[in-house]
Parts: sequence; structure tokens; C-alpha cells
Amino acid sequence: MKKNFRSFEEKWWSKNHYLIAGVDEAGRGPVAGPVVSAAVIFPDNISIDGIDDSKELTPEEREELFQIIMEKALAVGVAYTDNVVIDKINILQATYLTMKRALAKLKILPDVVLVDGYPIPDLVLKQESIIKGDSKSISIAAASIVAKVHRDRIMEFYGMEYPEYNFETNKGYATPKHIEIIIKKGPCEIHRKTFAPVKEIIKKVFGDKI
Repeated sequence: MKKNFRSFEEKWWSKNHYLIAGVDEAGRGPVAGPVVSAAVIFPDNISIDGIDDSKELTPEEREELFQIIMEKALAVGVAYTDNVVIDKINILQATYLTMKRALAKLKILPDVVLVDGYPIPDLVLKQESIIKGDSKSISIAAASIVAKVHRDRIMEFYGMEYPEYNFETNKGYATPKHIEIIIKKGPCEIHRKTFAPVKEIIKKVFGDKI
């Protein structure tokens, strides 16, 4: 574990706030699929070797840590918002929505919420926002891993449902090959049609046909 990786949690624990929920999301950047958020509450004696920001881990490391997190956490909540809603309310608002939904799914009401990035608007719970919190807080890092693993599994399912788009490999991100496929075949039901470059492809290549 990183040095002081529990410093934010320890600050609140010292104030007798023992139920700390870390919250993070996965899937803000892709052009297809949902955004997924997770909330994780650990006991105050938590220690997990190797935990880190999910982006710094291999898929195998994430899967291994996911199992450990699910075993050691006091509570875990996961929620997602699909591409239709993302296109309707924008990705930022969809992210906040999934974070609130993930918190609502916790079986324990947290004393404090540690949020990766910026504060969640209109959250009734006490919260602290931490820029790059997934590399500073064990609770947020755990939430980032849980959210990422869940989203990857969703995209692997979509890879079977829409095999021509290779979602199991690209996870919905705008890789060059993925863009080539969209240009050739057009977007499918799970593409975010308000996202560049999908929006531009629809306009330039398909016009009013989609």
C-alpha cells in the first residue's frame, strides 16, 4: 500500500466518523456504453496490498483486487447510467447521477463520502472531494476498481451482442479501429450519439439516415 494512502480516511476516523464511503466512476470518456459508479465502505483497520488507481493496474490485478475488496468491504454499491440518458443529460450529470445511485445502494449509511474529483451537487451526506482521489485514498481507489471491473464486464457482454464493434477489446473507447467500424457500419444502439467523433460521423457519413 502507498504511504499515507489512508490519510483522508484517518482524518475522518480521528473525528469519530468511521463509516467512510469512497466513490468513483468508470466510463466517462468512451463513445459507447454506460458510465458506472461504485461506492465502497471499509472497516477502519483496512489494509490491502497493491491497491491503486484502477488505471494503473492490469486487468488481472483489477480482478484479483476486486475479489479482495468485495470480501473485506463493509458495504459496496454499484450503479450505471446508459448511453441514452448520457446523451439526454450529458456525461457530467450522468456521472453525478450514478454516484448518487451507487451511494443509495449501500446497505450502510456512510458518515462521510470521499469523492474523486469534484463535489457531487445536492448530496445530503457530508462529503469531501479529492482531485485525483483514486491515487490518494484507499476507499476511492477501491471504488475505481469496482466500477472499472463492472463496466468492463458490461462491455464484454456487449461485445457478444454486437460482435462487429469489438467492445470486449476497446471497451467503447474511440480507438482508430473502432472509429473505422463506426464509419463503415454506423453507430449501434449503445453508442453515445452526442459524443465526438460519433456525432461528426453520423452527420458527415450518414446524414439524416440515422
